[in-house]
Amino acid sequence: ANVGQVFTDSVYFWVRPSNVDYNGEGSGGSNKGTNNPEYLARVEERIDAFLAAHPYLSREEVPAEMVTASGSGLDPDISIRGAEVQIRRVAAARGMSEAEVKRIVEENVCKPWLGLFGTYKVNVLKLNVALDTAQNE
Repeated sequence: ANVGQVFTDSVYFWVRPSNVDYNGEGSGGSNKGTNNPEYLARVEERIDAFLAAHPYLSREEVPAEMVTASGSGLDPDISIRGAEVQIRRVAAARGMSEAEVKRIVEENVCKPWLGLFGTYKVNVLKLNVALDTAQNE
């Protein structure tokens, strides 16, 4: 749960892209600046792929975190918004209602430590396990 894991099946929520293929033995970013043509081309590919899986979104609605890798490449968490934009896809793929999937997302929101330190986030592995558990009950 502390290291990002790749999920590609439409029944699962997806994590941020990784520049190290989620290899826990090493971590790191791409070291390419935001104006680097290779970096920009890779982000555009990721946007196109994300939109193909989420055709109900516009380009402007794609959260940046879902198409850019974290500095470590191992981030296991996404923002609440990163999860919200995936609810429709996951619900359809699982044959569940969007309301039910949204409820499970809300139950898996991690709050800032002591209510002050950090951000609201969703651990993708824990969320996907909770979805599997709910569907198998």
